[in-house]
Amino acid sequence: MWALLHAALRAWVIQCWWRQVLARLVEKKWQAALDCHTREQRAAVKLQSWFRMWRLQKRYWHFLNSVRIIQVYWRWRNCHTRGVLKGNYELTAHQLGLQLDIFLGSQICRITDCIPFPIKN
Repeated sequence: MWALLHAALRAWVIQCWWRQVLARLVEKKWQAALDCHTREQRAAVKLQSWFRMWRLQKRYWHFLNSVRIIQVYWRWRNCHTRGVLKGNYELTAHQLGLQLDIFLGSQICRITDCIPFPIKN
């Protein structure tokens, strides 16, 4: 009877050990599957973010190009319809010296004048 009890106890110890080994194997498989899934999810998120960034950059460059075209058009229009005014002045104690350049398309009008100040005694 003792022999049967020892045999049953040994069988029970081996079964417990085998269940632990199987549990560790199952845990390792679950961990490997979880790691694989996590890597796939991170790769998918990174790929999506790169695609969104590329799409936004494409839209940004498109809008920037549109803005440049509009600015060039308006600068050309303002230059040809209103003209551009450039000038400088020199202020002394007794007079104001002006030199103005007005650009209307391909025409240039230059005005130079000295304006004396009224002197009060």
